[in-house]
Amino acid sequence: MDKYYTKPCNFYFGKQSKRKIQNNLSLPFGGTNNISFDSIEIISRKKIKLIHYKKINSLNKNLRKKINMDISNIVRKKKFRKLQLTNTPLLMGVINMTPDSFSDGGKFNKTNSALDHAKYLIKKGCKIIDVGGESTRPGAKEISVKSEWKRIKGFCKRTQKLKCLISIDTRKSQIMDLASRYKVDLVNDISGLNFDKSTIKFLKRSKKPFVIHHSRGLPKNMQKKPNYKNVLLDIYDFFEDKLKTINRNGIKHKNIILDPGIGFGKNLKHNITILKHVSIFHSLGYPVMLGISRKRFIKDLVDINDSKERIGGTISSSIWLMMQGVQILRVHDVNEINQAIKVFKSLKFK
Repeated sequence: MDKYYTKPCNFYFGKQSKRKIQNNLSLPFGGTNNISFDSIEIISRKKIKLIHYKKINSLNKNLRKKINMDISNIVRKKKFRKLQLTNTPLLMGVINMTPDSFSDGGKFNKTNSALDHAKYLIKKGCKIIDVGGESTRPGAKEISVKSEWKRIKGFCKRTQKLKCLISIDTRKSQIMDLASRYKVDLVNDISGLNFDKSTIKFLKRSKKPFVIHHSRGLPKNMQKKPNYKNVLLDIYDFFEDKLKTINRNGIKHKNIILDPGIGFGKNLKHNITILKHVSIFHSLGYPVMLGISRKRFIKDLVDINDSKERIGGTISSSIWLMMQGVQILRVHDVNEINQAIKVFKSLKFK
């Protein structure tokens, strides 16, 4: 039997969205009338069918039931501990306390410089600070728990005064445990909870919110000919299976974020497919986050117009993702991305 997936399409914003909803011409998205949609793509591994939401009742009973369940996940308000998800996208600011991260390695790998930068990012509007002590860029090698903790320990000890959520970017349950003695609101494990078998046990015990991130392989080999049958649906199935696994393991809370993992075991075609069709993941019922800041796919698309910070490509990607209802963006240049979002919203939403 074919498996079907639901992707919301044809979004409206601001006053237009509110008028459409009021006249029953579109459905609200994520618990807010500021964004709505009036169409869906019904996707299987064999075909794609685009329909207006009012035609759902013409579908056969089993398919109609599945689509309506997905629609209810898409339209309902997303709740997440300490985050307001009706005025999105929220920005997660990146603090890489590493000498070898792909974009800013060595720039903020001292406690004071990292704290100063965190305060700057918060001032400019980020709601989450994501701090990490191990590079997971393509080709990076694993480091020891001792080395990773040594890099971020001083920062973690001084996070209590930072007026935002603190996310710990690590694949290791020991680092999660050490950091959680201080202020940690979120665990961001790029391995999809697969690297360390004790991670799920830690998350159950601590009840910490976390990100389920999709990646293939390890940083040292993840970009060596990545292959999928259907990258979009394979990732969707991964999330669905992982959500079932954590539920079976006793994690019952819903403070979970989904990140399809741009650049983590994906080539350019895979990345662009995810970005173009990212709204499919809303039907899983959880907030969606993407890290697109300064990434290689921008260089691959723009050729001679590449630059070190890739701000232009990051901004355009961020605006696109906002228009697809993505709730959280993980970025380096918080001020510039926030500036772009505010101007775009002023022109499009009001």
